[in-house]
Amino acid sequence: MKAHIDLDKCSGHARCYQVDPDLFDIDASGYALRAEVDLPSDAEAKGHEAVAACPERAIALVR
Repeated sequence: MKAHIDLDKCSGHARCYQVDPDLFDIDASGYALRAEVDLPSDAEAKGHEAVAACPERAIALVR
């Protein structure tokens, strides 16, 4: 599974990073750095948490 992040929608809330800083890279202002994040099978729940945490709905999970 992958997390796709719409970098145009990302507003730098850094909530994905707060869910799991090892999965989601952000810059110093809180904006996502990568549009796609590979989610290992044991991290899929973290992906769902990140989707729910993003107020801009910038994150979608894809298989």
